[in-house]
Amino acid sequence: MKSKDIAIVGILLAIGAILRYFLAMLHTPLTPNMIIAFYCLAIILIAPTMLEAVGIGLVAGVLSMLISGSIFPPANLISEPLGALVCFAVYALIKNRSKLAPTATTFLVTLVSGFSFAAIALIAVMPTIVQKYHTLDAFIIVFVPIVVVTAVFNAVIVQILYIPANRVLSRG
Repeated sequence: MKSKDIAIVGILLAIGAILRYFLAMLHTPLTPNMIIAFYCLAIILIAPTMLEAVGIGLVAGVLSMLISGSIFPPANLISEPLGALVCFAVYALIKNRSKLAPTATTFLVTLVSGFSFAAIALIAVMPTIVQKYHTLDAFIIVFVPIVVVTAVFNAVIVQILYIPANRVLSRG
């Protein structure tokens, strides 16, 4: 990866981390993960190799884990690299088919990341989740809308930011 690309990834992940930090301060039951939007934007803009995309996801996972109010922060170490891999693959498949490829990719990636996070957390800390939410259904009722709303928000943010960011990077 070129040093320019590393700088772009670093800046975008920093922006996502700052937004996640402020959202975590709200102390909601689950924290929406804005880092996903910014690693998607980074992958879409710089077109890394598959291993570089997974590396971006791993860094995003560490950041997400460190800035988390979630029930099982280490799950981010799996859910974010998985999301980055999905971003790499899906965007490669649809980038030339639609101007809304960044939107569709980011929406799907956020769902994959969010639901894989939930599955990992359920496996790892089911008793804690049941104790906190009283039933598995209550956890799902709280979790699913947060993931879906975050997916929509992330998709819109990436689409809005993609156009000017792509123009700036094309000139440089």
